[in-house]
Amino acid sequence: MLFLYNLVVSIAGFLIRIVALFSPKIKLFVDGRKNVFTILENKIKTTDKTIWFHAASLGEYEQGLPVIEKIKEKYPSHKIIVTFFSPSGYEVRKNNTVADVTLYLPLDTKSNAKRFLKLAHPEFVFFIKYEFWLNYLKELETSKTPTYLISGIFRDNQMFFKWYGGFYRKALNAFTYFFLQNESSKQKIEALGFNNVIVSGDTRFDRVNAILERDNSLDYIESFKNNQTTIIIGSSWPKDESLLIEYINQAPDDVKFIIAPHNIKGEQISNLKTQITKSSILFSEKENQNLEVYNVFIIDTVGLLTKIYSYGTIAYVGGGFGNPGVHNILEPATFGIPIVIGPNYSNFAEAVQLVALGGCTVISNLDELKESLDLLITDTNLLQEKGQICKSYIQDNKGATNTIMQQVYS
Repeated sequence: MLFLYNLVVSIAGFLIRIVALFSPKIKLFVDGRKNVFTILENKIKTTDKTIWFHAASLGEYEQGLPVIEKIKEKYPSHKIIVTFFSPSGYEVRKNNTVADVTLYLPLDTKSNAKRFLKLAHPEFVFFIKYEFWLNYLKELETSKTPTYLISGIFRDNQMFFKWYGGFYRKALNAFTYFFLQNESSKQKIEALGFNNVIVSGDTRFDRVNAILERDNSLDYIESFKNNQTTIIIGSSWPKDESLLIEYINQAPDDVKFIIAPHNIKGEQISNLKTQITKSSILFSEKENQNLEVYNVFIIDTVGLLTKIYSYGTIAYVGGGFGNPGVHNILEPATFGIPIVIGPNYSNFAEAVQLVALGGCTVISNLDELKESLDLLITDTNLLQEKGQICKSYIQDNKGATNTIMQQVYS
């Protein structure tokens, strides 16, 4: 079966290079891997001590960041290597300051795995949440390199739990410890015969809790808000915006809106602004403007949303009308903000839990959106109650990083 796996990976690698001729995103995927080994040879000496973290994409990187930071504190003389599989992670975080070397992970061929690990020669390895690359795991097991899965999740539809998934189950022998998000995952992996398992929780809670300790102030947001009720619309998609625009256009003038769309391409931003009848301004237009006179502030740049949430009275988090579903609700929750989302959230445990607790409200249409937001705006007690539920949820679930580090250090 491993032979078939390697054959599929080789064929996929060939096909991806063809697709790259027509797809800018896939071109990044291909081009970014061309110089990985050269970069490693130049930046990692044979005498260096290294620790390797692998993240599929941006979300997994953010999830693993609390552990990366703690490891860096514990082992300051080691070089940190961070790899990404996806361009959407690498391109955003390729200039991060926590890693000494940030790279794309070469495709999982036997020769790539051997060469990468020879050049990187990590003392410890951490895979974040998922992505089980069989050749890399086989080489790590052979070399007896301590290897950990952090914030892991196992589901019934994964290959490990299929009758034909024996070669995948065997790859799990590479892991020294599984640090999992929930009891369900623990039961599934233990049923396969693994006992080196701890339910540590989700390190994302530590990540968002740490946000409270940094400076989140933005003078221009302070000026725009002007001490008025402010609804933050984060990571919105057109399906979200089609409802929100109607609400914004009929909302009272003493309610302000900050929109940070998921897609900030010029055409989409222009279309969004054109449909809003309230006075609106773009982030790119803000210089020398009296921002407090505007009702809507559209953020046509990236990297600011987390800080902007700190100014919110209410947060609407987008993505819930599409696939795979709603975006990150933990960032607004950590600031104690009531959250409103669309109906597609069942694949996200934190959304399911916050909806059940009452901190997060689900809407499916314009009437429900209007009812939910109007009620939160007018009922101060309800606003505070739902906000406190969100804040307490973050506080009650933090601590995964410390659990992981205690075991790694032992």
